[in-house]
Amino acid sequence: MNLDYVSKIKFGLKRYKTIATDKATSRVLDGSYNSIYKGRSMNFDELREYVPGDDIKDIDWKATSRSQKVLIRQYIAEKKHNVMLVMDANRRMLAHTKTGEDKGEVALMAGGTLGYLVTDNGDYVSGLYYHNDKMERSPFKTGFLNLEFLLEGYAKCLTPTNDSDLNGILKYIMHNIKRRMIVVMVTDTEGILKLQDNYLSQIIMVHDVILVKVSDCDIFGKTVYNVDGSRYLPPFISQSKSIQRKQHQLFEEMNKQAIKKLNRHGIPWVEVDTADRIDGKIAELLEKNKLVN
Repeated sequence: MNLDYVSKIKFGLKRYKTIATDKATSRVLDGSYNSIYKGRSMNFDELREYVPGDDIKDIDWKATSRSQKVLIRQYIAEKKHNVMLVMDANRRMLAHTKTGEDKGEVALMAGGTLGYLVTDNGDYVSGLYYHNDKMERSPFKTGFLNLEFLLEGYAKCLTPTNDSDLNGILKYIMHNIKRRMIVVMVTDTEGILKLQDNYLSQIIMVHDVILVKVSDCDIFGKTVYNVDGSRYLPPFISQSKSIQRKQHQLFEEMNKQAIKKLNRHGIPWVEVDTADRIDGKIAELLEKNKLVN
């Protein structure tokens, strides 16, 4: 398999190669899960004074004799991230962004860039999306071949007949995946508005959730194709100034409601218009969630 998507992402990626989680169950060091446990492990961290309940096998007798205090070795047990890419494959993603680029391509590059960062860090990446009314799930794996396979799978799902939404995917995650994850959602304004509050409330209690919002183009111009209606808009609509004003008002209100929902659930997000320098947007998203060291 040629690593076409991965190569494209690598070419555009400039910096920001660490990711971390803010969950209380772990402490963040150098872009990977690092949890402190009592007892032996692979990586020595530091010495500390003995407290009742510590394993006596971890006592450092040489250090104890020098300091006249009972000291034990503390270790770091490293765990890899589990990153789940949830990219909207609804036919809306065949439309364009504000800059005229394909929404699906921008979504793919956004999710793929973050996937590249964590893959480069040796973390586990999986993906969920709908294809022909069936849930497609790639297993948690490391390596760029896995990422390429995942991105190719998403690209194949972008068809004019795909009317899926993300609620089914969130429900699937809650019922079928037990491991803790960083869930990365990529969708547009309408996709956010369709997300059910009860699903969002449940999933953020267990997982880190961050979101990339792909922008929408307007409906105005000489040749405008309606993806949902599968036809071109008549000129009296696409070139009407009065309709244009009303549409801008509607888009503004939808955007405000979408942002309000994300903020209400405490979900960090960024909006992307273009695949150009998308690494900066991903870095901004990670910084918002205090994920970049």
